[in-house]
Amino acid sequence: MSNDEIKELIQLVVDSGIAELEVQRGEDRVRIRRTLEKQEFVMPAGGAAPGQATLVETGPPAASQVPPPPHANEHIVKSPIVGTYYESPKPSDPPFVKVGDSVEPGQVLCIIESMKLMNEIESEIAGTVVAKLMENGRPVEYGEALFAIRPR
Repeated sequence: MSNDEIKELIQLVVDSGIAELEVQRGEDRVRIRRTLEKQEFVMPAGGAAPGQATLVETGPPAASQVPPPPHANEHIVKSPIVGTYYESPKPSDPPFVKVGDSVEPGQVLCIIESMKLMNEIESEIAGTVVAKLMENGRPVEYGEALFAIRPR
């Protein structure tokens, strides 16, 4: 695999927003990973093996991805998995919760679809939803902020 082909694959990962891509052609293999913390090319130890490189994105996340800092008395609900965020069980249904709603421990806040499985994300505390930090239908990463809840 040529360097130009690897650069095209890296650009494909950046443009598409996917988290990881692995391509193997014969004995050449390249794996490109993307996170929100760093950007660097990492070659395997012992020299540059043909066709192997890893991309990890650096720099601060885009402004739209940075939630506002929580107040000292707010609990941030974070995504426990990677997937797609949904605010309601069906597109025609109302959202599970809205800003201003009171929630109890165990109450469903949203769904994250991962690998065709619908995972209900529940509140861990009793309180009031003060902010929804995610847009419906948007991909979410592990640990990404979903809600801010003010405890009772």
